[in-house]
Amino acid sequence: MENVHVLAQRASSRGDFLPLSADLYRPNTIEQAHNLVSQLQKTLELNKIINIFSIEAAKILPVLSLQFHCTEGVVEMSGSKRKGQTVAFDLEVDEERLGQLIYFTKQPITSLIKEQLQKLHTVLVYPLRNALLFHRVKKLATKDALTGLGNRSHFDDSLNRKLERTRRHHRSFGLMLLDLDNFKTVNDDHGHQVGDQVLRRFSDLLGFSVRGTDTIFRFGGDEFAILVDDDNKSVSNILAKRIQGAVHKDLLLSQHKVTTSIGFTLAQTKDDNAMIFERADKALYKAKNNGRDCSFAI
Repeated sequence: MENVHVLAQRASSRGDFLPLSADLYRPNTIEQAHNLVSQLQKTLELNKIINIFSIEAAKILPVLSLQFHCTEGVVEMSGSKRKGQTVAFDLEVDEERLGQLIYFTKQPITSLIKEQLQKLHTVLVYPLRNALLFHRVKKLATKDALTGLGNRSHFDDSLNRKLERTRRHHRSFGLMLLDLDNFKTVNDDHGHQVGDQVLRRFSDLLGFSVRGTDTIFRFGGDEFAILVDDDNKSVSNILAKRIQGAVHKDLLLSQHKVTTSIGFTLAQTKDDNAMIFERADKALYKAKNNGRDCSFAI
């Protein structure tokens, strides 16, 4: 790892040091590099790493915005102002491409500044790679491999957080449980490959039908759940009708005569995880007993 240093000049009236301008930035001691590494290694959150790094980068270049683009999305420093000139750097470590770091600034970007930033990047890349690995492992641990939806573990965590919010702020939400009618027949008659196509298609239809504030999960098999971010039961009813309408219109699901049964309920302040789930499950059972391809609320 190359050293990253800050040159300072002594103020004439006192003994402390003041940073020089970016154009005079030169190697001085290894202490600042060690300090930056120490700060970056305190977290595995991508946004925190970018924020910490932006403070050091600002000693070289007045940064209006700093963005990191990677396969996980775009991470941006707090308080970003996306204007001015830009300069982009591809970040790699051990022949692995991590992503692209983009600076926005009003100051002219000289070759000297680029060289200094590249030196600073050698301090960033290893903590950044660790954070990316952590993010990917965490994502795998909370996502259903087939559909990309949240899995049961993610659902349990999300449900507990929403219940805590309900108890503290007295703001309810909806829990919707769904499963596919006639799905076993699809697997038995056409095999699991076609069954997987049906599950992925149903997952897409759920995504098209709910709002951005709602969250969808797959427990496994043909069992799904939605946390509806609204304290009005009529909203859950509208979403249920919208989902069933989308299923009826879909060619793949119609071809295999697949429909969906839905049960839903609203959270209460006295609820715990098991209580609200049991109530929604009873509603789903009622929908099944009422002939399937319908919804029921408790």
